[in-house]
Amino acid sequence: MKKFISIFLALALCFSVLSGCSGAKKADDGKLNIVTTIFPEYDWLKNITEGAQDVELTLLLDSGADLHSYQPTAGDIVKISDCDVFVYVGGESDQWVKQVLGGAVNKNMLVINLLDELGTKVKEEEIVEGMQSERGEKDESEYDEHVWLSLKNAATLCGRISDKLCEADEKNSAVYSKNTEEYLKKLSALDKEYRDARDIAKYTTLIFADRFPFRYLTDDYNLHYYAAFSGCSAESEASFETVAFLANKLDELKLPAVIKLDGSNGKLAETVIKASKDKNAETLELDSMQSITSEEIKNGKSYLDIMESNLAVLKKAIKE
Repeated sequence: MKKFISIFLALALCFSVLSGCSGAKKADDGKLNIVTTIFPEYDWLKNITEGAQDVELTLLLDSGADLHSYQPTAGDIVKISDCDVFVYVGGESDQWVKQVLGGAVNKNMLVINLLDELGTKVKEEEIVEGMQSERGEKDESEYDEHVWLSLKNAATLCGRISDKLCEADEKNSAVYSKNTEEYLKKLSALDKEYRDARDIAKYTTLIFADRFPFRYLTDDYNLHYYAAFSGCSAESEASFETVAFLANKLDELKLPAVIKLDGSNGKLAETVIKASKDKNAETLELDSMQSITSEEIKNGKSYLDIMESNLAVLKKAIKE
């Protein structure tokens, strides 16, 4: 899927007006102002910076907006423009970022692009057998943006982010290093739980009657999958052929469950199950962390908690 974002000019004009009204950059308040686009980045930084002095952390997508449809408000642009550290994913959904950063007030801003930090570990979106694709034969492939759904990627990214924060904010470097070391141990322990579950799995294939943002996770643990749509697909209505294919795979592999994503109404999963022969498969939900709200964060939702919950769901799907 190729996204053409038509808001660039509007953003540029909006930012130009705001910059003209706000005048010079405010005097340094002594705080390290960090702005992140999505929840996983925010929660990683919350753990890395815990106990650090004079650090202010802001999450832009805190209203349940999906990364793929997010459009920054005038207020968001101001927050980014004036921050000290900006962390974003860097995929097709973030095409707007370059222009916003081009007009930023703080020219010394530390900008961290997750895809750039992962380098060769970034995977291209793939179209597997049976998947409904928006991509034409001549369309270029896109990088899979959902890098946070891999505990291994999370460990790499937290380490890179921490190193850069230590350089940018030396007075808190000891805090960042200590917190990161502790957090990496938690990520590693949970990764081992995933590997242990995979080692004794009865089934090694998953069926997603939904979009599929979990390629990094399934590749980490050598799991196979079939899905209705790719991870960044805007489609929601599956064709008869797609439904039939997934239902046949459900029967052929005798799988116990069909998976849907957080925020999905589950109707496609129900349709696939009804189209299968025994119609007894369970619908399970995996959380892709693409629509976390500030209220959920306030109530204690964390990256590790969600990945632990996803493991519990995965165990049901593979019958540990």
